[in-house]
Amino acid sequence: MRRLNWYGGLVLLASTQVNSRGIPTVPFTASGGQIRLSEINSIIVDTQYANSVNSNGETLIPPSLHEFAETFAQDLKSIHVDVDCGAGASASNGSIFLTLGDPSDFLDVAGRESAEGYRLSVSESGIEITGASSLGVWWGTRTLLQQALLGNGSIPHGTSIDTPGWGTRGMMLDAARHYYPPDFLIEMCAYMSFFKQNTFQIHLSDNLYNNVDLYSRERSLDLYARFRLWSESEKVVGLNKFKNESYTREQFDEIQSACAARGVTILPEIEAPGHALVFVQWKPELGLEDDLSLLNISHPETIPTMKTVWDTFLPWFHTKTVHIGADEYTAEVNDYNIFVNAMADHIRTTADKSIRIWGTFPPNYTDPNYINIYKNVSVQHWEFFEDNPLYDYIKNNYTVLNSDDTFYVVNKWSGSYPPQVNVSATFVGNPNTGGGLWYPYVFDARNRSNNPSLNEPLVLGEIAPLWNDYGPNATVYSETFYAWRRGIPALADKQWGGNLTAAELDPLLAKIRESIPGQNLERRIQSATSVIMDYTFAGESAQMSNVRDVSGNKYDGTSDCLTSDRNSLLVDDCTLVTPLFSKGRDYKLTVSMLLSSLDEPTNATLISGRDSTLMLTPNVTLFQGGNYYRLNTSLPLHSRIDLEIIGRGNQTFAKVNNRTEEQFLTKMGINGARFEWGPMAIEAPVHQLGGQNAGWSGEVFALKLESLA
Repeated sequence: MRRLNWYGGLVLLASTQVNSRGIPTVPFTASGGQIRLSEINSIIVDTQYANSVNSNGETLIPPSLHEFAETFAQDLKSIHVDVDCGAGASASNGSIFLTLGDPSDFLDVAGRESAEGYRLSVSESGIEITGASSLGVWWGTRTLLQQALLGNGSIPHGTSIDTPGWGTRGMMLDAARHYYPPDFLIEMCAYMSFFKQNTFQIHLSDNLYNNVDLYSRERSLDLYARFRLWSESEKVVGLNKFKNESYTREQFDEIQSACAARGVTILPEIEAPGHALVFVQWKPELGLEDDLSLLNISHPETIPTMKTVWDTFLPWFHTKTVHIGADEYTAEVNDYNIFVNAMADHIRTTADKSIRIWGTFPPNYTDPNYINIYKNVSVQHWEFFEDNPLYDYIKNNYTVLNSDDTFYVVNKWSGSYPPQVNVSATFVGNPNTGGGLWYPYVFDARNRSNNPSLNEPLVLGEIAPLWNDYGPNATVYSETFYAWRRGIPALADKQWGGNLTAAELDPLLAKIRESIPGQNLERRIQSATSVIMDYTFAGESAQMSNVRDVSGNKYDGTSDCLTSDRNSLLVDDCTLVTPLFSKGRDYKLTVSMLLSSLDEPTNATLISGRDSTLMLTPNVTLFQGGNYYRLNTSLPLHSRIDLEIIGRGNQTFAKVNNRTEEQFLTKMGINGARFEWGPMAIEAPVHQLGGQNAGWSGEVFALKLESLA
């Protein structure tokens, strides 16, 4: 079947077509009957196309059809469907056959061929996914997985022909003002990929405060500013002073490769000439005297220095487009435009890459002295006080990416933006249809005259940003995921061109969220009851090796500690290790213990986990992401106590015995003007208790982890 028409995000194929509910929604023509995924015995990759890759996308490391198939096989295994994966010339009974078809069968909203389209055919003999490219097949596997999860393992017979309306679909993460470990970024790619987003923009350099001009020169040169890439090259020595919160080339390669394996391209952004304090702290002579966060572009070393930075890191970036930032520069306009054009020329000549900038200074074709930005530079619109994307750019033949601040997020606190994606706007944010479903061609959610037509080919798509304006102590890593947890699927549906309704989002998400492969961002732990793990040490041998979990879940631990005749574990430079690592939101971790000594009163580790550490400093403290979150409470010596750490939604508390709960809070500096307090959602550390050099000794009578509804 061929596409007949686009209308409001729906593809009309035939009168029998319905939209299969999924995220994104999928056009579907039913033929009656269904097949169970458990009846599938193999994945067969068409031999003719096994090594085919999609060269039309943004990534320079596209997986082959066979590589996508192997990842798909692992995803099926994660939902307990174990199949063989191999190559063959044709389908067999009970197989999933992956092949390629005619790209002209798959057209985007502007009527152009899209490499991301696919046809999914399901019958009693098996399943076939035919893609416009290997990436199109991958998106077809996401539909297949979703439909199986929504159908309790059954998939209806019929055919879907599905193509995204827009080519760039994704999110942007401010990793400059808040470091994120590589595995978090990789897990985020897996979550995004499940909803067919294909771009993850990583903002790699910035400074914390937007009003650097208020500070003295000396203070400005000491403010929080970071560059997140670590190179040993002598050309950039001193640019990055924080290796432990940066990405080496090997780490950045792994992030890009792992994300590309799931169809997601990492789009790197190095910010200049605004938000450039980190470069001025490196080379102070390059900053403007009245605002050191702005580069002095007229200085003879500024552009050569930034070219050197890009020369160092361009070989790291496996993408056809890179982002040079160029946001909120408030100095001379022509200097700015000269800078952008110089970087565009240099990056194109050096690495054959295109550049993207944030919308800052629109073109002006009436002033003969005005230098305009090259038209081969794509523009990322974010706010109408900076530009009008339709009249300033599209009508002047620039390509534009929609990042309008309708969907901005600022983590934890903001005077302007919400801490989570404005999901409701995806359902009612389209003034062109009287307040209907929003799509990426809608830049202005209030004034339809500012929006191009649905099929405007110069609209690249949409990326929704998350900013960490108040720095690394404002949130833990997972709070970024929760800011996006509902927003990614809601946006992904409309970025693709689906027609998901507000009433459908949460019920659908509830059915599939826990089975999304390649990630466990919620830090779920399987448990038969509300008691996840329970160690009592009763009846154990004096020299312990195996520690029984009496919860029924068999999360038995190991230990080299001794036990006492009081059914306790004697902890003194010895270790208890559980098979668990972290428990996400809604938990209670209880440690029944007697503290005998505190050898490291400011740095003792009670329990550590994948994401956090419970410490005594000497106050009860949770450590996560390089930050200490301390309470006013300390533990008494030589007295048996019950210490409870309680995660309740986006808040975390501690309680000693029957005292009042005390909340873990963070103190955020707001633009250097005042402070705000905010709650912290910290995962429970549940992997290792004690250990050599833990800094304390005592008896532990019980260790228990429970889930809270």
